[in-house]
Amino acid sequence: MDLTMTVTTERGRIDRVITDHFADVTRSQADKWLHLGLVTVNGKTVKASYKVAEDDQLLIAAPEPTVLSARPQDIPLDIVYEDDDVLVVNKPQGMVVHPAPGHPDGTLVNGLMYHTTLSPINGVLRPGIVHRIDKDTSGLLMVAKTALAHQGLAAQLKDKTTTREYLAIVHGNIKEDTGTIDAPLGRDPKDRKKHAVVAGGRHAVTHFAVVERFGTYTLVRCRLETGRTHQIRVHMAYIKHPVAGDPLYGPKHTLPGNGQYLHAATLGFTHPVTGKRLEFAAPLPDYFEAMLVRLRRGDFN
Repeated sequence: MDLTMTVTTERGRIDRVITDHFADVTRSQADKWLHLGLVTVNGKTVKASYKVAEDDQLLIAAPEPTVLSARPQDIPLDIVYEDDDVLVVNKPQGMVVHPAPGHPDGTLVNGLMYHTTLSPINGVLRPGIVHRIDKDTSGLLMVAKTALAHQGLAAQLKDKTTTREYLAIVHGNIKEDTGTIDAPLGRDPKDRKKHAVVAGGRHAVTHFAVVERFGTYTLVRCRLETGRTHQIRVHMAYIKHPVAGDPLYGPKHTLPGNGQYLHAATLGFTHPVTGKRLEFAAPLPDYFEAMLVRLRRGDFN
């Protein structure tokens, strides 16, 4: 699978130029290809430190991508609701939603495939998955078991008629009782693994309300109006109150744990077949509750 480009206005190190030009290529992939000699400039192999010049001809002999597929696995699941069309599951922290490079199995999808039949929409890697939450975020997800249900749930997400509320412990003492963050999100131009508030990004709105204050930390309830990648994590960091425990958007000095203290606590939608409004709530995980006890005790002030 050869990738080619001609340098016009791009400048700088070739590894960064490659990842900026080809949206699906990560920095680690580019570095690996350069190390293996799969990248040539004007017919000669170069190192990652090579700085491109105008009219340089790049050729990347990229290997064919590994084809992944999901297989059923007997994984314990916390099923909150299920009927012939839809299913609501309470995902634990640490579980990836669907297979991807680096996570070929042991995902929520693997467990769901063992448990039931899923909508074929989204192909072999994400069957039934209408929306996602991050690996280290816990809480509620709606899953489609039929194509009809999938289309109906996806339409509700697009029309913003679902209810999705999260509880989060964030850094700092938020003075306002309520607030709205309306800031567009897109890929961080400085780090492709992250998202950021960027001009021209996708419309993103998060509403928040303070639930409890602990001095140097605050428990907030966040309601999503839109559902962009890492939306709550990026938005809260944007207003200088990053989610505690967040390894990507938060400070190094934070609350101990295995990831961000973010829990999808409430989920509501209209049943795509019966038309009945359904609302579900998932209690906070034990580790989250235990941290709240320590915060109330003043352990981290």
